[in-house]
Amino acid sequence: MTREEALAEARTAIGRAKTLAGHAENAAHNNDLRHKAPGFAAAGAAWADVARSYTAIAAVLPEPKPTSDNETPEV
Repeated sequence: MTREEALAEARTAIGRAKTLAGHAENAAHNNDLRHKAPGFAAAGAAWADVARSYTAIAAVLPEPKPTSDNETPEV
């Protein structure tokens, strides 16, 4: 896994966490859906943990070496 791949996974997980947090908030404000709020919140928290994990992985991976316009990045 490269640093950019880990960051891409983190961004995906952040998006899922954000979406689920929104669902949890909406459910918390709706009497008919309030019972679903804890589940949405827990799932969102799990995705936030995944995002933090991928961010930590990215932090320890080497950055790609600078290249010219005609070269592919090396790690």
